[in-house]
Amino acid sequence: MTEILLLNGEPLHTVTPELLRATTYATFSSLQVRAGRVDGLDLHFERLDRSSRELFGRPLDADRIRAVLQAGLAHTDGNASFRLTVLDADLLLRIDPPIAPSTTPVRLQPVQHQRALPHLKHTGTFDLIYYGRRAREAGYDDAVFHTAAGEISEASIWNICFARGSELVFPVAPILNGIRQQVLQRGLPSYQTMPVLLSDLASYDAAYLTNSIDPALPVAAIGEVTYAPHPGSAETIAAAYASQEAQPI
Repeated sequence: MTEILLLNGEPLHTVTPELLRATTYATFSSLQVRAGRVDGLDLHFERLDRSSRELFGRPLDADRIRAVLQAGLAHTDGNASFRLTVLDADLLLRIDPPIAPSTTPVRLQPVQHQRALPHLKHTGTFDLIYYGRRAREAGYDDAVFHTAAGEISEASIWNICFARGSELVFPVAPILNGIRQQVLQRGLPSYQTMPVLLSDLASYDAAYLTNSIDPALPVAAIGEVTYAPHPGSAETIAAAYASQEAQPI
């Protein structure tokens, strides 16, 4: 499968300057489609509607989103990576081959930074690319952000959570509440939300990154703090996801 673009459900063959300009002020959601289903599809609908109201002053009906996704699904075998971008009144769907989750634990460089409007998934990603590149130049795999007070918030394209025993802890610093994170939390019998301080990282047994591609990517290190594989928390996460069925488009 090669990359395909649909604008409001119709194939897009030419990208106009007006459309390019529109992508600089937009919100989006990334979806991994498997057998025509998406984890947390209702959460994607809610996010896109809420973000459209905030950015453009207009609601975005779930039926309209679903119709565009169904149009995209017709160009696949039921498995794909979708990125749906809301450009005010228009919906731009990019269709790519499905992406397999990462398996190699990652090393993260702590960086003091906060995304603009962190509660929104928006197209302003310059800073994420910049800090990710700087981290790789320094010998890490990516960056993880923290506040001036030393509270961990999120990684460049992931949410992050921590484990003490089998209990998961999610940071309370300003973040994008990612869809995969919400699906995970739905499946957990209990979890904590609290400040996660740089100075306390060694007190946790494990850390994991979550996004639409990686449901639970283990973190090998944050700065000088290292984490070994932790079967107890890994089993808790696996059970939480197993309890949540993907939803049909």
